[in-house]
Amino acid sequence: MIDVVTLSVNGDTREVGVPSHYTLLEALRYILGYTGSKQGCDKGDCGACTVLLDGVATLSCILPVHEAVGHEVTTVEGLAGPDGAHPLQDAFDLCGAAQCGFCTPGILASAAGLLRQTTTPTREEIKLALSGNLCRCTGYTKIYDAVELAAQAMRERRRPAELVAR
Repeated sequence: MIDVVTLSVNGDTREVGVPSHYTLLEALRYILGYTGSKQGCDKGDCGACTVLLDGVATLSCILPVHEAVGHEVTTVEGLAGPDGAHPLQDAFDLCGAAQCGFCTPGILASAAGLLRQTTTPTREEIKLALSGNLCRCTGYTKIYDAVELAAQAMRERRRPAELVAR
């Protein structure tokens, strides 16, 4: 059965027909074309599918699409603003925090959810916020460094590149 749902994604409202069994991830990737969020485990274990739902990191692979109706969904594609990349995106680039890139969109979404709550996270708070995101390439240290750099940039209202000694 196909249901028509209205989703608000990255500031745009879209009315779409989706199979009633679809998850938010399936609607985002396969109907709306937002392929940044990755389909990994389909069980909520890896975090590759993480998006923000009303600013809170949410596993889209286990969320029925109907539960996203009436909420604002932000994917990795929606993190950047009119002034360019989100500080997290810049910091990941500067710190070498992305390797293969499969986990990166989910990690960026989880970190953005954390930085919406606080721009003064401790290393332990960063680790906890990202604990649902699995990465097999970086070893996490560069990821944590990037989140710290982005947080500092956001606190100081500067770009991450301005804070890195060249």
